[in-house]
Formats: sequence, structure tokens, C-alpha cells
Amino acid sequence: MSKYFGQPSAPLSIFNNISLQIHSGESVAITGPSGAGKSTLLSILAGLDSPSEGDITLLGHNLSRLDESTRATIRAQHISFIFQSFQLLPELSAQDNVQLALEIQGHAQPQQQAQLWLEKVGLGERRQHTPAQLSGGEQQRVAIARAFSTGPSLLFADEPTGNLDDTTGAEIIDQLFQLNQQQGTTLILITHDQQLAKRCQRHLRLFRGTLQED
Repeated sequence: MSKYFGQPSAPLSIFNNISLQIHSGESVAITGPSGAGKSTLLSILAGLDSPSEGDITLLGHNLSRLDESTRATIRAQHISFIFQSFQLLPELSAQDNVQLALEIQGHAQPQQQAQLWLEKVGLGERRQHTPAQLSGGEQQRVAIARAFSTGPSLLFADEPTGNLDDTTGAEIIDQLFQLNQQQGTTLILITHDQQLAKRCQRHLRLFRGTLQED
């Protein structure tokens, strides 16, 4: 798989013929310097972007052969995301942020499921608070609850501790890996943190257009 921008006659190359296979239930960290293309790679793996050359097969589907509507349906049914900036809707409570994801998926009992997952991440008593009323760590816990509540096959986490202090970040990561192990979800983690990367079963490094196993 390759990714480049600009004109084919003078492309700006991001990746050069990289190959990657991730098995169900694995936890994989992808590291690399700023500007190496880690977030672009995540977007391609999740079907949010397309490679310039090559194919992406996700959960048995060749994403290159699907239209955006079908890719979006696959993401809604099987994939969750955790972002550095939390990506919570500011006008909604913690409960409603989690519940909305369940309603989009068509869950039979979204309210009860949202409450259950907020209790699992220690926010049962804070579920009616909006993001502005929560700390950064609490907001990321809401994001974790939202991500796991839908029972995803695959979880993408992009710098999940980037906006947190060291102590809070460590707590969030402990919870992320604990829930991931319990649920058996495949985890793909983008991070600058080498210690965090070591907690994953595999560590890949993206550097100068190549992806290498560490």
C-alpha cells in the first residue's frame, strides 16, 4: 500500500509499499515522529481515507471496492474510535454522548447500556454532566465508555493520553487495556509514548515511508 499527495508527476510520498496484517484480538502500537503519517495511516486502515495504491481488507471487506456509504455502515457496526481531543458533543451529557452511539447502531436498550458503561469507567454518578463540567480524564473515560459500549470488533485509539497529565494518562491507559482484554477487541494504537507502545503485543514504527516491526 502506498499513499501520496499532489500530482503523480511530482508526488509527496507518505508511505511506500508498506504491508501490514493484524489478527483478531491483537493489540498493536504504531509510533513514529510527528509528520510521519501515523494519523493518515489510521484513517486509511479505518476506511476514512483511501490509499493511492494498493488495497485495504478490513474484517473480510476490500474497502477499495466499496462506496463511502457501505464503508460507513461497516464502521458503525464494527469499529470504534478514541481520540486525543475526546470528540464529545459539548451540548450533550456524558450519558447522552454514550447513548447516541448506541442509538446510531440500533441497540435495543441504549439508555441502560450507556449507564452500565459509564458505571464501568467510574462515572455512574457523573453521567448527567456535560463535557465542560468534567475534567480531561473524565472526558476521556466517557470516550472510552462510548467506544466499548457498542461492542466493536476493532478499536482505533489516536494519542488517547495526549491531552492528559502523566498520572491521569496512566490511569486511562490501565483502564483502556483492562477493558480491551476483557472484551477481546482488536486494538490499534497511535502514540508517541514508547512506554505505552510496549504494553501492546506488537510495536510498529512508521519512519520515512516505511513500516517496521520493533
